[in-house]
Amino acid sequence: MARDLKYTRNIGIMAHIDAGKTTTSERILFYTGKTHRVGEVHDGAATMDWMVQEQERGITITSAATTTFWNYGGETYHINLIDTPGHVDFTVEVERSLRVLDGAVATFCAVGGVEPQSETVWRQADKYSVPRVAYVNKMDRTGADFYNVLTEIREKLGANPVPVTLPIGSEDKFEGIIDLISNKAIVYFDDKTVRDNFVIKDVPAEMLAEVEEWRGKLIEAIAEYNDELLEKYFDNPEAITEEEIVATIRKATIGMSIIPTMCGSSFKNKGVQYLLDSVMRFLPSPLDKGSVQGIDEHGSEESREPTVKEPFCGLVFKIATDPFVGRLAFIRAYSGKLDSGSYIYNARSEKKERVARLYQMHSNKQNPIEFVEAGDICAAVGFKDLRTGDTVCDEKRVITLESMSFPDPVIGLAVEPKTQKDLDKLGIALGKLSEEDPTFTVKTDHDSGQTIISGMGELHLEIIVDRLKREFGVEINQGAPQVNYKEALTATVEHREVFKKQTGGRGKFADIIVEIGPSDEGVVGLQFVDQVKGGNIPKEFVPAVEKGFKEAMANGPLAGYQVESIKVTLKDGSFHTVDSDQLSFEICARAAFRHAAAKARPILMEPIMSLEVVTPEENVGDVIGDLNKRRGQITGMESKANARSVKAKVPLSEQFGYVTVLRTITSGRATSTMEFSHFAEVPSNLAKSIIEKSSGHKRNETDE
Repeated sequence: MARDLKYTRNIGIMAHIDAGKTTTSERILFYTGKTHRVGEVHDGAATMDWMVQEQERGITITSAATTTFWNYGGETYHINLIDTPGHVDFTVEVERSLRVLDGAVATFCAVGGVEPQSETVWRQADKYSVPRVAYVNKMDRTGADFYNVLTEIREKLGANPVPVTLPIGSEDKFEGIIDLISNKAIVYFDDKTVRDNFVIKDVPAEMLAEVEEWRGKLIEAIAEYNDELLEKYFDNPEAITEEEIVATIRKATIGMSIIPTMCGSSFKNKGVQYLLDSVMRFLPSPLDKGSVQGIDEHGSEESREPTVKEPFCGLVFKIATDPFVGRLAFIRAYSGKLDSGSYIYNARSEKKERVARLYQMHSNKQNPIEFVEAGDICAAVGFKDLRTGDTVCDEKRVITLESMSFPDPVIGLAVEPKTQKDLDKLGIALGKLSEEDPTFTVKTDHDSGQTIISGMGELHLEIIVDRLKREFGVEINQGAPQVNYKEALTATVEHREVFKKQTGGRGKFADIIVEIGPSDEGVVGLQFVDQVKGGNIPKEFVPAVEKGFKEAMANGPLAGYQVESIKVTLKDGSFHTVDSDQLSFEICARAAFRHAAAKARPILMEPIMSLEVVTPEENVGDVIGDLNKRRGQITGMESKANARSVKAKVPLSEQFGYVTVLRTITSGRATSTMEFSHFAEVPSNLAKSIIEKSSGHKRNETDE
């Protein structure tokens, strides 16, 4: 019998680094009976942080999925839970998890409040319209301030946080929470072994006025979703039932107009059961999210309802390599049913593939299942050609769901195996890792023959190198980190290129007149305009011209870096009835790019990072002085609980090893977070030395 989807929740836990996501996930597993004792991050024993690198560093690197159950209101709820990383270098993990989840728990630190990465994950959740509840964690820490976090969520995230609980005390006096819906106090006692570690009491006398005020705010915030509720509140507040409040909060949460906000301390086992109840009460089931939109094989829109009766369709949101079962493809099923051992159609590759086995995941362990149904999340084995973002569906009813977009890598590293016999092993390992992670790319430098791996930051590449050694047994030598520069054209030039080759017999001939310059605003890649009149260049040769330009953009005119976007207008040209062919026009276009781009005032572009440093007051001057030396521009400063937050935009090339320098100048008391912001022009004096270095390096390689 098909499961009632009303009782399914696909949720993720998202937050800034160190807000307590994994600790919260561990408590959820404990209280739902999935684990029998609590695993701690600082002991390296957390269930969801199963990678060796995660346990050593105490951070989450990959998003781990698990399935568990929770009893609420006499019903058993089926929860698919994904614990996502907080570190910006692994932002891809958050992006792809949010793409397939129905709801999220945004976790905030009661001391740190809204931190830079909280803003990034919040934007990602907005992009995919994911309803969320907020959980203010670490209420037991010195400096914890629930009401300050509410203000920050409102001001920094532009959201509407509505408390459904208030804290009883804070810091070391944090005892429990007031439930504004039932008007009761939940007081916790310290016992890590029992699952019901609380008692329900009346609201303490000294908090009655405060509770009444906040309960009024709660009802006002949700009143637009239920007029009767507001009338009752003014006429006879006693007549309001808990069910009415819960149903209305649920509507407002799914409608994205409020964020129900709770507080607690996961580490001290306070507030987690209430958070679980709130997930069941307020976050949507697959039925609430409704149908999923896609494109059918004829290019028209099609939707699929989340029921077993519809044809199967699902989205592959992650590929992982498991040493025992091989390539695991994580799939979110949106409609229909998929049986283990059956065939599935890949809408991108247009090929059928066999599903060897299906698994329900619990961190890095797999439990075999016979089938997966609409609304569920599973892992499948047996696919040869499946990538992140692929749609898998029924061959007779093809649909393509919207894929995912990932940021370009900003930092590169040259790697080579320590021994020649490891060369093939390195190639296979890098191939597997780039399949898993769309923000990690591998390419070979044509001029030097070096293998260059690129990622989102120094930590990202450090973890990759560590995984090569441990998982794949490949020891490597690595060069210094390199910035992934880009090139851009700033002027438009007209150019004629004639390509002739006579080698006896049939020759080669192509002649084109083009205008090359910067593309229109907002256009990325090649913007190609065909203005040829009267068949001076036959239609079948035009795509070859476009292909030639597209390929040529990989090597810019200044130092061979990629040109991100250009506009090419093909104005005129001529051809030879015998000697012209597609290859001639492709070669001609490449040569035209080389000659014309050099005249179109090319500039070098570098990645600029958004940096936030939280530092003690007395070190602010040193931190700003250091950032100025690094060509940093200070964009803002604000006070945070006895510390100062400095925000700046800094070129990535100046930031290598920054964490070590920051520790030195602040005696290890400051923390920093950095994420990619945009590309900007490199100052001319620096550009000159980068270009010279780059062309000198390439000259040496050819001399050898």
